[in-house]
This record gives sequence, structure tokens and C-alpha cells, in this order.
Amino acid sequence: MADKNGFLLRIITPDRVFYENQVDMVEFNTTEGEIGVLPGHIPMTVIVKPGILNISEPEAQKEAALHSGFAEILPEGVTILAEIVEWPEEIDEKRAEAARERAEERLRDKGADTDIARAETALLRALARIQVLK
Repeated sequence: MADKNGFLLRIITPDRVFYENQVDMVEFNTTEGEIGVLPGHIPMTVIVKPGILNISEPEAQKEAALHSGFAEILPEGVTILAEIVEWPEEIDEKRAEAARERAEERLRDKGADTDIARAETALLRALARIQVLK
């Protein structure tokens, strides 16, 4: 139930229930911009864009790299169905840096067969992984 003391945040991937707990606020990127959700938020559904997921628990702050997916926001809670979500300790920094370099190179050396949207998404994912490690 929604109340002034928080709401239920559920984050589900194809592999696992990544997170399920009462939170005070959650922030993440959508295709329309960054969104912050507080208890009692108006109902809406949004498309998740790669970036940093900020979770405000009553006693702590948590961050994760959130990739593509969808979020259902209701007054009593938020459910995020994500392709991939990673805690900082699950990220290999060297692989993230290499992925960033590959994506930047594809965007810089655009060929006729380069899928620009895919390269941009790969870059956003790599940057989210790198930023959550900082």
C-alpha cells in the first residue's frame, strides 16, 4: 500500500528478481528524460533508457546500472521489468571500458552498415556501467 513512508519497488529481469523492498524514492532514466518517483505517484508506464538507477531506502542509498526495459508506476509501488540490471560489484570495469571504446569507434567511423541506434545504446550501457563504479 502507498503511504508517506514509502512504497514497494520491484525490479525483475529474465534471470532473477533483482530487487524487492520498501523504498522512499527511486530515480532512473526514461526515453522522456530522468524520472524520480515518490510515494503516491500518478499511474504511468514508461520505457527505461540505460543509465544509473538510484534507490533511496529508509537507511541507505543504492545505485545500479539499469539498462533497457519498462516500468509500471502506481501510487502503491513501482515495478521495473529490465533486460539487465547490475550492482557495482557485478560489473567488470575492463569489459565496460572496452565496450565503451568499441561503441565510440563505431559511432566515429560510421560505415554504411553501421547501426547507429544500436551503437548509441551500447555506448549508454557502457557509460552506465562505468558511472555506477565511480
